Amino acid sequence: MKFFHYEFKAMGTLCDIQLFAKSATRAKQVAELAIADVRRLEMRYSRYRGDSFLSRINRIAATGGSISVDPETAGLLNYAETCHQQSDGLFDISSGILRQAWRFDRDGLPDDELIQTLVAKVGWHKLRWNSPNLEFPIPGMEIDFGGIVKEYAADRAAALCRSAGIRHGVVNLGGDIKIIGPRADGSPWRIGIRNPRRKDAVLATLPLYEGALASSGDYERCIIVDDVRYGHVLNPKTGWPVKYLASVSVVGEFCVVAGSSSTIAMLKEDGGPVWLEGLGLPYCWVDVQGETGGSLLGNA
Repeated sequence: MKFFHYEFKAMGTLCDIQLFAKSATRAKQVAELAIADVRRLEMRYSRYRGDSFLSRINRIAATGGSISVDPETAGLLNYAETCHQQSDGLFDISSGILRQAWRFDRDGLPDDELIQTLVAKVGWHKLRWNSPNLEFPIPGMEIDFGGIVKEYAADRAAALCRSAGIRHGVVNLGGDIKIIGPRADGSPWRIGIRNPRRKDAVLATLPLYEGALASSGDYERCIIVDDVRYGHVLNPKTGWPVKYLASVSVVGEFCVVAGSSSTIAMLKEDGGPVWLEGLGLPYCWVDVQGETGGSLLGNA
């Protein structure tokens, strides 16, 4: 078995696939298969592409119409509904509209009146979802699969590699990681968890033979105003960024579960650590004061 490493850019971030295969030809075939599917999902669900299916949904949402969706989209909507229920309404795919107020490439805070106007258009409970039909009774709403689709793409890419006969590898989509299987010699992949306040430092290095790791934090997209950090994880009920936890990492069988769990914990603010403890998955967290906790760090 030989080791192969492929880097690519997708979904607005740097990605890579590492795998062991018998030949360079076979490795390339499998990697290209996985990368093509990641890009398929990006084209289908990107909010930045006017020709994506998500943009088509949101054009209908803008007028208060309805649309029938395909099974894959229905599966994502069902998962989003489950996350909404398990988070007491904090994980809400209709909250992406708040980006109209929060522009992290600009200085200064948005106008609170604008935020409250947008909050009035947020709420999964305001939609009517009866698979395969999605209806928007209130014109001007939007949905956004951020927080689900990249993690789902990592799971699919790994599954495609396994279906093609790969037994040793890892898929990394901008920090959303799914293990295909251990290294060829049976040893684990060593995955670092980033320190949210020190870019080049790690909180812990995890030996993973299988499963997935995903993280949420306030460090990737943020603005700092009067020495206060405002991150991109927004509370859909207030329209303002969360401010208690700086980062959360969760290990699970599937990347989509690890990713949504880490985001829900961020959204639960000071209730996040207790919620994580009851989740039953390995985790760690760092709050904005620099305090840490979680089973992955050995102090939960």
